[in-house]
Amino acid sequence: MRKLITLFSIFCLAITNINAQDTNHIPLDTLLQRIESNYPAILQYQQNIQSWQAKAQGIKSWMPTTFSTGIMRFPYNLSMVKEKNDPMNQAGISFSIEQMIPNQTKLNAKRDYINSLAEVEKSKSNWIKNELRRDAKILYYSRFVSQQKQKIVFESEELLNLVLTTAEAKLSSNQSQLQTLYKAKARLAELKNMQNMLSSLIAESNIGLNILMVRDVNTPFEIDILIKPSNYSLTTTNTASIAKRSDIVTFTKYIQSMKLEQKVMKVGVRPDFGVHAEHAQMFGMPSQWSIMGMMTIPIVPWSSKMYSSEVKSLNFQIQAMELEKQTMQLMATKMLTEKLSMLNYEYVQYQNYSQQIIPAYENNLQANLLAFKQNTGDLFVLLDAWEMLLMKKLEAYEKLFNILKLEAEYEYELEIK
Repeated sequence: MRKLITLFSIFCLAITNINAQDTNHIPLDTLLQRIESNYPAILQYQQNIQSWQAKAQGIKSWMPTTFSTGIMRFPYNLSMVKEKNDPMNQAGISFSIEQMIPNQTKLNAKRDYINSLAEVEKSKSNWIKNELRRDAKILYYSRFVSQQKQKIVFESEELLNLVLTTAEAKLSSNQSQLQTLYKAKARLAELKNMQNMLSSLIAESNIGLNILMVRDVNTPFEIDILIKPSNYSLTTTNTASIAKRSDIVTFTKYIQSMKLEQKVMKVGVRPDFGVHAEHAQMFGMPSQWSIMGMMTIPIVPWSSKMYSSEVKSLNFQIQAMELEKQTMQLMATKMLTEKLSMLNYEYVQYQNYSQQIIPAYENNLQANLLAFKQNTGDLFVLLDAWEMLLMKKLEAYEKLFNILKLEAEYEYELEIK
């Protein structure tokens, strides 16, 4: 029975550890989803969108009915009010109701204009998401590359410690140069500084990512350990997709919104209608009632001039917005072409590191290690081979980071999710 309980406890502990590891590990896709769900700037735009939508829902409401009452035609000589059949007694109490009936064309135009402002906010929100995705990817890739560099530095440190142990053993028989041994120890100490520098870069990336996820800045988590380039160098410049970018679409929707605002101004010259009903309870004569219709006349010169000037002003604003949109598209095309060109060169250099430079330096180090073990090699030459291989491996990962960063910026330019 005790064995069963022990086994069950071990099983539960293992399950707990697995769940903790799963919770602690955050893939890039999950991280991006958390940012889009929690970051305040995105939530702010969502509130703005709901605000405009709520306003559009009530735009077709009528003005409230106006009720009024009061005394009318009361003489200063109040004793006349008691005279029931005196024609001079025109005193009474008035009750009236007034209701303005808005022009449906005006209301529809205003509703469409308000809805267009909500669409503008949606495009802005999508572009903010795109910017945050780019920033998160660069931070994520920075941590990944820094961790890989740390791994290389740790492996190089182990190898250098092994070489130093062998060299110190040979020193007693005068088979190793003392000055080169001191140089190797200095290089070993420099590796400690490099480890600290890389730890600092990892911590900086963690802080940035936790901030984007709206968490405590010191919350630890693990990231993907296998990240490969998407190899966009095989693609061609897709300038047609730039027109679909959220920031460009925002300009398009701004222009549509201003055209709808123009429509609001144009239909503003149409009349509004109303009805006024009144009942007068008279004291000295029969009660009276009246019903009147009302209509606004905005076509008069002192009113229509305002609408026409607003329409003319919006025309100039629309033309300016069109030119700004064209400028934005040209700049986006320039940035996209530059990023793709830089990616092509970085890919070639990275492949050269991976396929030729690093393998050659690894062979060089292995040959010098073998010679050193067989007492036919020199510690100075071996240290140089070790140092060159370490440097080239770190340079290769720096090239990889440049590629990943450029890819993140390329995806940003085309708004690739």
